Amino acid sequence: MIELKNDDLIFRFPEVHKDAECRISFQRTLRIPDDNRAYSLPPGLGTFPLNLVDDYAERVPAGWNAHGGVFLPMYQAEAMWLNFSGSYPMAVKVAAGKINAVTGEGWENELSREPQDYVVIPDQPWLDGFSVMKGMIRQFVAMPLGEGYTAEEQLTGEAEHGGLQIVVYPIKPSYYEREEEEFMPIAYAPLRAFSEPVEEMGLAPGGLMRQEIYEDENSFEAWETSVRSRCYVHIVNSIQFFSVTGAHPPSMPPTAMEYTAAGLPWFDYYGGDLKALAGAEKLAGLDSVAVKKLKKGKGVLADNEAVEPKVVKRLGKGNVREGEF
Repeated sequence: MIELKNDDLIFRFPEVHKDAECRISFQRTLRIPDDNRAYSLPPGLGTFPLNLVDDYAERVPAGWNAHGGVFLPMYQAEAMWLNFSGSYPMAVKVAAGKINAVTGEGWENELSREPQDYVVIPDQPWLDGFSVMKGMIRQFVAMPLGEGYTAEEQLTGEAEHGGLQIVVYPIKPSYYEREEEEFMPIAYAPLRAFSEPVEEMGLAPGGLMRQEIYEDENSFEAWETSVRSRCYVHIVNSIQFFSVTGAHPPSMPPTAMEYTAAGLPWFDYYGGDLKALAGAEKLAGLDSVAVKKLKKGKGVLADNEAVEPKVVKRLGKGNVREGEF
């Protein structure tokens, strides 16, 4: 079962275990410069507001009603990251326009171990983009469907799905109980029908960022593959969000230049002994938003100046060092 509460998607599997619960939120953030330099993790600037598709059935595109799920507003070229929290181990598959963000392959409901096409909560605290090489992702950046920018369009030639697709599998209780003491929770900063067509947006690869996608340290048999929950997360243009919901979208986020000039922190995350996946060749070969814009003859990407973060804070897994006595 899936619940929407305080702009979090809460996935629960009470039939598997009383503790089988995780939360996923969608965080607003800086769009890092798309200049092929590797940047640290940008901050969370608050969660995107989530709305149930079913609450606006008469105002959203007909296809959304078939998918159900939720929707959120994003400005063109705005960035996001996904925040995961929960102590019960979950395997989470994330796709953008039905393109797997870890492997670059098309959407499949089932889990795959070779190659691993999912991330594991709580080891993976967040996901900021498409896994393009070991230790590197390209940031999730919202762009209109139909203009050739999104990962979906670059790999399939079609602008059909857009948005995000998520499926979550819990670990089997026997494995959780065996390893329960090792898993610690991780949580970070957290009318009338519309007469004009609502434009759905997709996610395109943006700037290069240092982030590891960790290998699953569990045996594949540990996952309860007979149970799963899925959610379709639609993305609507922020300008049209008010017309659909009657609520104002969040204000435009600051640029990376403005944020850095204010001396505010960026972040690096240390995953201890966890091993990183190699990244997906299919995703590594995609054009970033800035490159695609140049190729289309539409000039340079706005607000894309390189920055030098003045403050970079290192985050870890919360392990306590014993030290000397």
